[in-house]
Amino acid sequence: MRANSEIKNVALEELSGNWTNPVLATLIFLVISCAAGSFPFNIFIAIPFELVFSIAILRFVRGEKEDVVSNMFNEFGNYGRALGVSLLTKVYLFLWTLLLIIPGIIKCYSYAMTYYIAKDHPELRADDCIERSRQMMSGHKADLFLLDLSFIGWFILCLLTLGIGFLWLLPYAEASHVVFYEELKKETENVYFG
Repeated sequence: MRANSEIKNVALEELSGNWTNPVLATLIFLVISCAAGSFPFNIFIAIPFELVFSIAILRFVRGEKEDVVSNMFNEFGNYGRALGVSLLTKVYLFLWTLLLIIPGIIKCYSYAMTYYIAKDHPELRADDCIERSRQMMSGHKADLFLLDLSFIGWFILCLLTLGIGFLWLLPYAEASHVVFYEELKKETENVYFG
């Protein structure tokens, strides 16, 4: 597994000269997330949209640089799967968080690869994707936590820009998660998907 600084550098290389489409996709994602005030809209639109945003960035890192927004909406075309995987993940996280905040955070990192696994393995059911993520992240949750922690300075800077900076931070962080996933997949693919 590469060091977090290397993972972030790879993510930046992928974004270098290609920021427009990921920033536009992030803007759409944030508008939809912020508009999710009503309960049904939040459940049936905003929560699955988190999955399709993650998958669009996954496809971007894998080389589909020009079609981030259309990829996002194309993934939404498989609405039933997007809803099932994202909603079940959120329900599990909510239930773990009911125990205490710390178990919820730990499970958040356990389930962090679920959306990518759902894309790479469409034959798996939603709960199987979650279980595979849990298996893949065994022993790697702290690595991803430290990767996320390395963005704290950028997060504070984004707050100081009244949130405008998140248009660039979110694709950068998501692309870093994708690179983390690709590295982790190289280590564990034969073990969990062989």
